[in-house]
Amino acid sequence: MKKLALTKANAQIIAVTAIAAFITVFCLVGANYLLGLRSYQAKIITADHSADANLIVDNIAKSKLVHAYENFVDQNPNILGTNNQTGAYVYNNATIILDALPSTYDFPALTSYLQQLSKVGGLTLSSIGGNDQSATISSTQSSAPAPVSMPFTITVNQASFQSIQSLFSTMLASIRPLQIDSIDISGADTNITLTINAHTYYQPSKQFKITTETITR
Repeated sequence: MKKLALTKANAQIIAVTAIAAFITVFCLVGANYLLGLRSYQAKIITADHSADANLIVDNIAKSKLVHAYENFVDQNPNILGTNNQTGAYVYNNATIILDALPSTYDFPALTSYLQQLSKVGGLTLSSIGGNDQSATISSTQSSAPAPVSMPFTITVNQASFQSIQSLFSTMLASIRPLQIDSIDISGADTNITLTINAHTYYQPSKQFKITTETITR
C-alpha cells in the first residue's frame, strides 16, 4: 500500500511538474511576444510622432514657398526690368525663366525661336541644322535635374558686316542662353555667308517623391 501510494504521489508530482513547466514555457513565450510587440508599437508611435512633426514643418515651409513664389512671379517690373504684362503678352518672372530654360526637349520650338531671333537682328536664316532627338531624348522629371545641351547650326547668306554684328548682339541679349562653339565667315561686303555652330540648354523639371517607410519588428 505504501509502495502504491508512493507511486501515485510520484505520478502526481510529475504531472504537476509537467504542468508547471508548460505554464512557465508558455508564460516565457508569451512574455517574449508581448515585449516584442511592445517594442514594435513603440517604434510605430515614435515614427508617427516624427512624421507629424515633419508634416507641421513641411506645411509651414510650403506656405512660405507659395508666398515667395507669388511675390516673385508678380514682381513688377520683372527681372528684365520691364512691365510684367504688356498688352496680350505676359512677361512675369515665371514665364521668363521657362523661356530661358525650358523643361522639355523641343527642337521645333528652338528653330522657331532662332528664326524670330534672327529677324530681330535684321536677318533671315537660310538654314537651321541640328539633330532633332525628340524621339530618343527623355524629358521626364528628375529628382536631381541638370541642364542638357541642345546643339544646333544656323546659316545666313548674303549678309552684311553690320547685320552680322546686329545678329551677334541679339544673340548675346537672348533670354535663352546661346553658347557659340564655332563661327565660319566667308565672302565680302554685303555677300557674306555666316555659319554658326552653337548650343543651348533645356532642363527637365524636378520630381518630388513621397516615400514610404516600413517599420520592422
